[in-house]
Amino acid sequence: MDRSNQTSPMVGFILLGLSAHPKLEKTFFVLILLMYLVILLGNGVLILVTILDFRLHTPMYFFLGNLSSLDICYTTSSVPLILSSFLTPRKAIPFSACAVQMFLSFAMGATECVLLGMMAFDRYVAICNPLRYPVVMSRAAYVPMAVSSWAAGITNSVVQTFQAMRLPFCGDNVISHFTCEILAVLKLACADISTNVISMVVANVIFLGVPVLFILISYIFILTTILRIPSAEGRKKAFSTCSAHLTVVVIFYGTILFMYGKPKSKDPRGADKQDLSDKLISLFYGVLIPMLNPIIYSLRNKDVKAAGRNLVSQKQPTE
Repeated sequence: MDRSNQTSPMVGFILLGLSAHPKLEKTFFVLILLMYLVILLGNGVLILVTILDFRLHTPMYFFLGNLSSLDICYTTSSVPLILSSFLTPRKAIPFSACAVQMFLSFAMGATECVLLGMMAFDRYVAICNPLRYPVVMSRAAYVPMAVSSWAAGITNSVVQTFQAMRLPFCGDNVISHFTCEILAVLKLACADISTNVISMVVANVIFLGVPVLFILISYIFILTTILRIPSAEGRKKAFSTCSAHLTVVVIFYGTILFMYGKPKSKDPRGADKQDLSDKLISLFYGVLIPMLNPIIYSLRNKDVKAAGRNLVSQKQPTE
């Protein structure tokens, strides 16, 4: 192959984004900026209250603090890039910056999948084996669980990013996306990507399939245990301790299934509309879920709301 046709790492890529719809760019700039600010505020407050309030120094809130940190890191790896692309006519990104952005978003996404599984195990032990909960979910157990989630996600991202960015790129360097999404980047490679595809399939099984199966089994046991509770009040109280996590799981994985499971249009005339629809769904998936997570956990959790009120009252000056 003539190496002169290959894209130099210094040249980088062009992010297409909403270039074909300039009128939408200003609208979405304001909308995404507001959502990003809500993400930073909501998740930041949640991290703060889980650190400052000693009543929240439990495994569930430790995992919740990690989840909020993930959401901030995940959105920060992509949203500033997206916002700047809405304001600039030439949406170029250097090769190295593309690799970093791909690594961060991939690592945070994979870590969140594993962490949601860890949180399901925490709820399983709390409801199905409450007497053993302090022993099973001791600090010596839940801290390594969170660390291993981060380590697994980061390791997987290193492998996927390295395999993608070492490929030769030639010809068109335009990425039909808002960010350096790995599938969109692989389409530009002028080499065999079968190894990358196999690696990603294996990673999807490990980081999507296994946690989903683990969460499903955990909640089968949880629901079975809850239904055995004789009083309606007891069942309601037990279910309330895991309802927020279950809601987040359904939204998180439900959106993924919708994004990648919906059929593709075979009508060429509808290709542009579907391409725009896919881009917008992907865009809102990246910001909507991190925005909803702290809202869901705050609205459905009395401890978090009480900790938030205490934090506000402490900040108010005494007369």
